[in-house]
Formats: sequence, structure tokens, C-alpha cells
Amino acid sequence: MSVLVTGGAGFIGSNLVEDLLNSGEEVVVLDNMHTGSLNNLAGLDGNLNVIEASCLEIPILDLNPIEIFHLGIPSSSPMYKKQPFLVGEAINGTIAVFELAKKSGARVVYASSSSLYNGLNPPHREDMKILVTDYYTEARLAVERIAELYNILFGLKSIGLRFFSAYGIREESKKMYANMVTQFLWKMKEGKTPVIYGDGTQTRDFIYVKDIVRALKMAMNSDYHGILNAGTGKSYSFNEVIELLNNQLQLEIKPTYVENPIKNYVYHTLSDTSKAESVLGFRSQCSLEEGIERLAEGYGFANP
Repeated sequence: MSVLVTGGAGFIGSNLVEDLLNSGEEVVVLDNMHTGSLNNLAGLDGNLNVIEASCLEIPILDLNPIEIFHLGIPSSSPMYKKQPFLVGEAINGTIAVFELAKKSGARVVYASSSSLYNGLNPPHREDMKILVTDYYTEARLAVERIAELYNILFGLKSIGLRFFSAYGIREESKKMYANMVTQFLWKMKEGKTPVIYGDGTQTRDFIYVKDIVRALKMAMNSDYHGILNAGTGKSYSFNEVIELLNNQLQLEIKPTYVENPIKNYVYHTLSDTSKAESVLGFRSQCSLEEGIERLAEGYGFANP
């Protein structure tokens, strides 16, 4: 019996797959390589089977997992702005995942997003009324509602983790959709000036990918059903991130500030972590300072 990870060749997915393999699990990765890459899985040891396909193809595949981590959902608002039909893909792919879970009896833990809190004042709590602001938030909210529907109709328990701003190694294949911490690092190490929309005072609750992996596994091992935040409960401005990166890389690069061209831009995110702490016992362990150090080392940019 295997563990299925949709989107398992992506940034968060591949970090999860590595952890599962190290724990001795048999893992099946399903990924259409939209923002994933086989390079993210290269060198991983263990019982791993990779299927290059989308979640929409699940009904024709011979799969019988005991657990499903559903991360294979396009994960950036600009993607949906360019391709609104991704909303339908996210919804139908999720239905395929829950149909498989219904057949196999697998528990599902799936990725949601802190972007759902756009327009709401922090700290962000799971019981806040969501204001749909774009295609992306519509897709994520629909995924959460589908999960609830399968619980009502078929008794399928699942947890949706609303990821806050996750960063870490293996983001290369995401390119322009990578987290800003990582994008800033890449630019600064090349000696280039990072570009910030606005004045840099916008804040994010940045969470290191290994903490996200811990949250995913703890969610799978629980019997809770519902929505939980996966954040740190602490936010940093983009200006502070640049300062921390300069300290880590021993540089003195100042950012370039430009007018923000994005409508419905998210200016502040901050997770209320109390529910995840109460239900799962989950608290982030990696500070942003430590995460940036790990990130730099992971990309071969260790402090001299």
C-alpha cells in the first residue's frame, strides 16, 4: 500500500516526498510538471514511483493509496489570471482525488492557501468569512467546499492546510512564481538589485518548507476534519527580508522600489496559529533567520 502525493515533483511536494521516503514509506508521485520538475526528485532514495499526469487522469490510473497528500493544485494567483480555466482544473482534479479516496478509503490532506484571507485584517483566523477576490481564491475556496461535501455525503475526513508564505529549497522550477525570499536571494547572489512593489513595508508570515512538511504529516496522523492554518504567527516586511539576506550573504544591496501594478494585492498576512496548535500540537520550529541560513546553504550560497 502506498502514499500518493499529487504535485509531488513540485517545491513543497518534493520536500514532503523526501521526508516520506526517509520514513520508509512507499510513495507514488503524480505530477503534470507544470511547475514541478523531475530534478526535484533526483537522488531521493526509497520506494518511489513517478507518474507524469494530471489529477484529471486519476480515474484511468490503477491507484490504491492508503493516504493522499493533494498538493497538485496550481498555486499562484497570476497563473489563474492568465488562464482562468485553471479554476475548473483545480476543482475537477480535487473531485478526482476525493473519488479515489472514497474508493480506496484513503485519508486526504490537501493544500489550501492564506491568499483566501486577502482583504481581511490580520491576524488571520480559520473562522473568518472569506472574501473572494480573484480566480485563485475562488478555486481554493471551492476545493475546501468540495472536501466538506465529501465529508457530509460520504464521511470522508480531510484536512485543508492554509499555507502561508512557504519558502525553501527546490523552488527553481517555479521560476517567477517562487517565494519572494527565494527570488530575492537569487537576485542578490547574482549581484542584481531585487525589485519590490511599493515601499517594502508589506508583510508576510514566512514559513520554512520543512515546517510545512511537519504540518502535513501531523495533519495526516490526526483524526481531525476541517481547515487549519500553517504559518508561524510572526510576520516580516520585505525590507526586513532584504536586510536579513544582506546579513547572511555579507552584501549591502539595496532594493529598487517600483509602483505596484497588481490589483487586489495582498499587503499583509499573519497566521493565527492557535487552532493548529490546539488540534495538532503544531508550531513552527524554524525562524526566518534560520530559514534564510538554510536556504542559502541549500542553494550553495553559504556565508563565507
